[in-house]
Amino acid sequence: MWRDIVLVAGKDLRVEWRSRVTFSQVVPFAGLVLVLFGFALDANRPVLERATSGLFWITIMFVTTLAVQRSTSIETTDGARRALLLAGIEPMAVFAGKAAAVAVQLLAVELVLIGGIVVLYGAEIDAPLLVVATCLAATVGIAAAGTLLGALVAGVRARETVLPILLLPVLAPVLIGATRAFDDALGSVAVDGWAWLAMLAGFGVINLVLGALSYGVLLEET
Repeated sequence: MWRDIVLVAGKDLRVEWRSRVTFSQVVPFAGLVLVLFGFALDANRPVLERATSGLFWITIMFVTTLAVQRSTSIETTDGARRALLLAGIEPMAVFAGKAAAVAVQLLAVELVLIGGIVVLYGAEIDAPLLVVATCLAATVGIAAAGTLLGALVAGVRARETVLPILLLPVLAPVLIGATRAFDDALGSVAVDGWAWLAMLAGFGVINLVLGALSYGVLLEET
């Protein structure tokens, strides 16, 4: 199964690497969102500093929608989804591989955006370990939920508009938990970031289990 997971993840990442969509479109889009947020709140610097964590993760939510749509379109083009079924790869491996590919892309964007909030917003990272742990835990939950919902809407004609409607409410706990953990890591609000990190980890585990158990049914139906 681990070999199949690597094969599926590698396939998606090679497609993205060759298309250059993540670096030529998604990263500039994410940077532009940060810049626009900065212009909107620059007149009130204290508010901008307190809102940095929330703005960071809202931007990640936008990026997630694009990444999941791309991941879904890879399998719905030229019968690729049917080819996966005929290849005899376990649905659980397909789910884990596609979620891993989405997670790698999100982590790359998050790395760029962390540099963006430091440069553009003047953010100071007081707890680097908490920042890294939060990004990892939140990304796992986001990628798992996004991959599962992507399979759910794969057969829907208007999936480009349906996916964000389903995805954003599901990821609301991640947005809240990751924002509060980042507030602690950046020193902007006095909260227990590690407690919020534990919530993020629990959310990620739940999404991984649900995805592993139900992805096969969605894969066959779509």
